[in-house]
Amino acid sequence: MSAPTTKKPTVTEREARQVAEAAREQDWRKPSFAKELFLGRFRLDLIHPHPLPADEDVRRGEEFLARLHEFCETSIDSARIEREARIPDEVVAGLKEIGALGMKIDTKYGGLGLTQVYYNRALSLAGSANPAVGALLSAHQSIGVPQPLKIFGTQEQKDAFLPRCARTDISAFLLTEPDVGSDPARLATTAVRDGDDYVLDGVKLWTTNGVVADLLVVMARVPKSPEGKGGITAFVVEADSPGITVEHRNAFMGLRGIENGVTRFHQVRVPAANRIGPEGAGLKIALTTLNTGRLSLPAMCVGAGKWCLKIAREWSAVREQWGKPVALHEAVGSKISFIAATTFAMEAVVDLSSQMADENRNDIRIEAALAKLYGSEMGCLMADELVQIRGGRGFETAESLAARGERAVPAEQLLRDLRINRIFEGSTEIMHLLIAREAVDAHLSVAGDLIDPDKSLQDKARAGANAGVFYAKWLPKLVAGPGQVPTSYGDFKHGVDLSPHLRYVERHSRKLARSTFYAMSRWQGRMETKQGFLGRIVDIGAELFAMSAACVRAELLRRQGDHGREAYQLADAFCRQSRIRVDELFGRLWSNTDDLDRKVVKGVLGGSYEWLERGIVDPSDDGPWIADATPGPSRQENVRRPFG
Repeated sequence: MSAPTTKKPTVTEREARQVAEAAREQDWRKPSFAKELFLGRFRLDLIHPHPLPADEDVRRGEEFLARLHEFCETSIDSARIEREARIPDEVVAGLKEIGALGMKIDTKYGGLGLTQVYYNRALSLAGSANPAVGALLSAHQSIGVPQPLKIFGTQEQKDAFLPRCARTDISAFLLTEPDVGSDPARLATTAVRDGDDYVLDGVKLWTTNGVVADLLVVMARVPKSPEGKGGITAFVVEADSPGITVEHRNAFMGLRGIENGVTRFHQVRVPAANRIGPEGAGLKIALTTLNTGRLSLPAMCVGAGKWCLKIAREWSAVREQWGKPVALHEAVGSKISFIAATTFAMEAVVDLSSQMADENRNDIRIEAALAKLYGSEMGCLMADELVQIRGGRGFETAESLAARGERAVPAEQLLRDLRINRIFEGSTEIMHLLIAREAVDAHLSVAGDLIDPDKSLQDKARAGANAGVFYAKWLPKLVAGPGQVPTSYGDFKHGVDLSPHLRYVERHSRKLARSTFYAMSRWQGRMETKQGFLGRIVDIGAELFAMSAACVRAELLRRQGDHGREAYQLADAFCRQSRIRVDELFGRLWSNTDDLDRKVVKGVLGGSYEWLERGIVDPSDDGPWIADATPGPSRQENVRRPFG
């Protein structure tokens, strides 16, 4: 067995992109509403009528939600978790008792076998009780051991680990390293084959659940060998294995109860039988797992939105200024309307995406990514608006409010807790790039070689011919469509008329596709550097998707006789608010400060504006920006703390 390397992998920008590209699912075997939307094709038939869960799934899901609701009300003390910065052992024991660890695990392994719809509703409920509890359950089941084994595990692995995950064992997912974030090509943790084992060496950072976990999914780089292709590979690792040290439990501005740490691996032996999938498949496994796993974050943002609406309603009705409740002042009322309409739309997006995932008839990789992106951004905005509505009381802690005799409303805590969602499981900036790559996949498939500087003239000529055929058929379809016919989508008119919004989505879907095509024609190979433009393209797509989901959900509720009139009102309000944002984003596609911003950034990095920093003191210390992660034995105390 060769010794572990102490040199970090050095990769070029192109090599890093190649690693990311190799991990993508290359094919589209099933239709995708969002992918079609970016191509200028508004396929309402893919989401309307709104798909519904089976009766048995509803019965089982509602029964569990009732048990979980009672548990959250009687057994979770959110103030205590915030105060002590940890989830009490008895809370975790109670979650295990009601089966919350196995919500997504098949009943034959001892789990509850809930659908994605009800799993997400459960996370929304648990996260409203305390976001750290939601994070514990989500990290365990959405990205921890159960999900990758469900999709990629062998039968032996499922038999060995899933019963444990369903009832007793907490799992964690370890990918990030001190010097490796969203660029996994530079992954430094190694796994070297030695007989029937692999030997792991390296350091992992931000290991959600890692401090308390019993089982770990670890991503490590396997060197090439005559026996295997090597590459980034996934392993199930027992957390109490010799050589594993949890060196630090991290503390954050929010989610104070989260068990997130730094884990060191030194000569940790892992049976080859614990490898998930073949060597080199680790990133593909991670990305595929996240296709539905990402839905857990927006699900919890939905719960946060519902709570924001409840507090805003109750507070704004009793707080008076200038002779009337603050809710009746337009400046505050507009914020309440935004919270109500956006919560409705977010729930529509999550439920629709989840039901499509359950039915497995659509490819939802873009829908799930859009849900995560949109939910995390809008969740933070709603929490910020609630703090503003509450005024000084919004900035005051719940503990302080209670101490002076007022209702302990943790609005500032929610704002802190939600902030991480814009970073978790793909930051907003990375999500923009990931979604943009999928959105332009059709273009790159037919014209990619045209803008690839490494391709030969023969390859470019062939690509040009293929592109000509594709665009000759595609471009004319972007000129006109149902969105220009006044009677289109007339079945969405019941008191409130939602059909104009769907016509707007159809027209602007085509406009979005035309804008993307023009940008590719203009910038060609430099398109990938236009991250500001790509981000706005994705944000437009997210708004159009949310508008579509909101209208379809309103019609579903109307047909079911479940607050249909009110749902139509909320969908109408959301679409009107969303259309303003879309129009602004389209304007900013071509009228922006992107070029000037790049010049300023170069000046900042070059020191041209250091004079602007004068007149302050820097309270931070002079330690290294990135901690040393050189492989080797740990010199620190093991702070691992499995739940009793």
